[in-house]
Amino acid sequence: MMQTQAERATDRPPLNFLQQILDESAQMHRHLCPRQVLGARIGLLGLRTLGLIDAAYQKRFYNSRKRLLTIVETDGCGADGISVATDSYVGRRTMRVVDYGKVAATLVDIQQEIAVRIWPSSNARDLAERFAPNEKSRWHAYLLGYQLMPDNLLLRVQPVQLTQSIQQIISKPNHYISCASCGEEVMNEREVVQNGRILCQACAGNSYYVT
Repeated sequence: MMQTQAERATDRPPLNFLQQILDESAQMHRHLCPRQVLGARIGLLGLRTLGLIDAAYQKRFYNSRKRLLTIVETDGCGADGISVATDSYVGRRTMRVVDYGKVAATLVDIQQEIAVRIWPSSNARDLAERFAPNEKSRWHAYLLGYQLMPDNLLLRVQPVQLTQSIQQIISKPNHYISCASCGEEVMNEREVVQNGRILCQACAGNSYYVT
């Protein structure tokens, strides 16, 4: 069940709990940066709001059953923090990248068919410096401040509805078909039918490249 604003209150993940996630993110990303912290916080608050982790942030969420679909709005540093926090990855088909250039994400509980979008508050940077006033640079203040800030100051939460059905996004397993033009195999129901011909996106005119 989705949490209310009152139930989310003004707290934050315990630092030792958050540190485990940040350590894993840093190992994958080769270093730790402020946007990874934002990503981790976004993922954790989304899980908490959907009721997939406890309100006190005491237990990690593992997405082995693929209950969660995470849609990230950037392919940058924040995406790695979100991946680790939500146990969602592109290669497992539990994460999608819709590149709006925003450190934001929508978490979808496939079982309950509900979704929430999480993004940083507009004054998150200024507030981070207040929570970490003694750091040697703004970068370091953001890095620490984003860890210390309570959820309700750092992030914003909004229930959303997807413009595509979950079934369309996930698609049918083991669905393969060949493009009638180029002959390349198309998976996951991503083919297009034009004038009775089954085409891949590129041959249908939706290509991101030219030859």
